[in-house]
Amino acid sequence: MLAILTYPQYVPVSPGWPHLADDRSLRFHTKKPLLVPSLQSNDFELFDVPVQFAQDSASLDARWKELQREAHPDKFAVQGVASQRLAMQWSVRINEAYQRLKNPLKRATYLCELRGAPIEAESNTAMPADFLIQQMQWREALDDAKGLEGLEEIANQANTSKREQLSKIEHLLDSAKDFAAAAQQVRALMFIERFGSEVDARIDSLGQ
Repeated sequence: MLAILTYPQYVPVSPGWPHLADDRSLRFHTKKPLLVPSLQSNDFELFDVPVQFAQDSASLDARWKELQREAHPDKFAVQGVASQRLAMQWSVRINEAYQRLKNPLKRATYLCELRGAPIEAESNTAMPADFLIQQMQWREALDDAKGLEGLEEIANQANTSKREQLSKIEHLLDSAKDFAAAAQQVRALMFIERFGSEVDARIDSLGQ
């Protein structure tokens, strides 16, 4: 089935599309009828997945491979330089969307922003008191840790907290639809991930 990707509109797929009309259109062969989004579509529209935090990794992987295969610039060599240039734009756009959707923190950040609740991590550092206390306790434990066993225990605590935080974020985004609260939890998750990276770096340094 022939699909035409056009920038910047949506283009419904039809088996009767004409040949390439201008340098903004690309002819893609797809396996099923789709509403093909533009380069300006959001990541969820581009990957044809629900606009929600919970996602199936296997489906994202499969869709990414399909989109990259169809958008490969070499496939448009006969359509001219302009078409290859647009195909390259598509390839870059597809990769950017894939990296955001595959990573839970990036996906949550992106979804909050789509829902009008920007994270503003640089300017908004307000955190619940109990979370700040936990962070201080982790910092003290990290400073006092001497051996691998102590560091691994701290890493396990951070990983457990990360999983709990992701569960809270999923509930707030997909069920409660409380995007402002989700944004605050995303900011907390950023702290947890950053701390976890520091712990991992300390563990790696012991093995050198």
